[in-house]
Amino acid sequence: MTYKNTSFTRLFLILSLFGILLNSCKEKTVSVFDEADAIINSIVVPTFPDKVFDIIEYGAISDGETNNSEAIKRAIESCHQAGGGTVLIPAGKFLTGPIHLKSNVNLHLEEGAEVLFSKNKADYLPVVHTSYEGVELMNYSPLIYAYKQKNIAITGKGTFNGQADKTNWWPWCGAERYGHIEGEPQQRDDHNLPRLRKMNENAVPYTERIFGAGHQLRPAFFQPFGCENVLAQGVTFTNAPFWVMHPIKSTNVTVDGVTVSSHGPNNDGCDPEYSKNVHIKNCVFDTGDDCIAIKSGRNDEGRRVNIPSENIVVEDCEMKDGHGGVVMGSEISAGVRNVFVRNCRMDSPELDRAIRIKTNTLRGGFVENVYVKNIQVGQVKEAVLKINTYYGIYDNQEGEHIPSIKNIYLEDIEVENGGKYGILIQGREENPVKNVTLKNVHIKGAATPMLVENSEPINFEDTTINGNKY
Repeated sequence: MTYKNTSFTRLFLILSLFGILLNSCKEKTVSVFDEADAIINSIVVPTFPDKVFDIIEYGAISDGETNNSEAIKRAIESCHQAGGGTVLIPAGKFLTGPIHLKSNVNLHLEEGAEVLFSKNKADYLPVVHTSYEGVELMNYSPLIYAYKQKNIAITGKGTFNGQADKTNWWPWCGAERYGHIEGEPQQRDDHNLPRLRKMNENAVPYTERIFGAGHQLRPAFFQPFGCENVLAQGVTFTNAPFWVMHPIKSTNVTVDGVTVSSHGPNNDGCDPEYSKNVHIKNCVFDTGDDCIAIKSGRNDEGRRVNIPSENIVVEDCEMKDGHGGVVMGSEISAGVRNVFVRNCRMDSPELDRAIRIKTNTLRGGFVENVYVKNIQVGQVKEAVLKINTYYGIYDNQEGEHIPSIKNIYLEDIEVENGGKYGILIQGREENPVKNVTLKNVHIKGAATPMLVENSEPINFEDTTINGNKY
């Protein structure tokens, strides 16, 4: 095509050039984190009517010894029947069994309130529909539980104390350092995890997977199961039996300003599973296991359920002790996508990794579109970024499901002490890790800068490890 030297042609060329420049500017200014902002804006944060139901008025006694289960239950039921509002737990020590939330109820802890959960295992019966390490079952009730509810919250400046310790709940993990005595029942006994995992393989309906009394599988602390519009704000969790916050099959979950200070076995801070549109912000995680671990079912169960965890934003959080800062896996068989982590501080001699992806060929699953930006790492033990597709292989964790991991992006990361490895990637020859990018990442003090196996070449931009540019 030829152009004649006319005013119209000159105007056409000018407008075309302007369009090219405009599109170029848009490409430079639009960030993948605009998608994170869009996710946040789409999340419905529950609000509640201005009605208060004080548990004292329902007979609760703050002596730390009287079991207030019935008083709290009556307050929640009254609040729910009245169309919603706030169930108030005032300052003081209140002993209770499990708390079951209902729609449109905000359970609010005043500053100085401490909820002590009963050490009597029988208080957590009858069994409820719950989950253990990525497998659904009927088991002891979580300490705070909501099942298929809408618009629920736990808020305030008080403390939820699970009262788990080396004499209660923790010994069931089977580790001597958590109080287990050799010969006593524990979760790896044949009637516990082996039985549950065989039921998983055989697709036994969850209603027939009856555990609870006579079994040693610990309950989660706070578990919204199949819920919509969930808020946890301001509260502190301590002394958890097992995973601390476990939103499963839930949508629109906000965790804001929560402190988790719990160093028991499997004391993950927050484990979204089969969940969508999750916003975790302004939190402090000081945990006995992963700070945040995004999950989506174990093995055959995850593939049957087939609900990926997706659209998860983590920002402005502090990660202290823990196996990993932000982790995907290991129960990950339905996959994880669209994870955004920004403006976080990770620092502890007991923090093993900053960003971690863990799976194997029994789990399979996929992880894609993980974006990490503006992270300050003081020190980690093992690696800043660890991608491991051989997780647990010494426990016979090999199968036929090759994981897929791609589109992992780290930008503006400063690390003072990178631990054993700066970057550790162990993919699979059948499906190597794809499209890992490090931009403006600076790692100091790594004993070994990188160990990378079965991965496409890493994309480096303005990145240094131990002062060497990559």
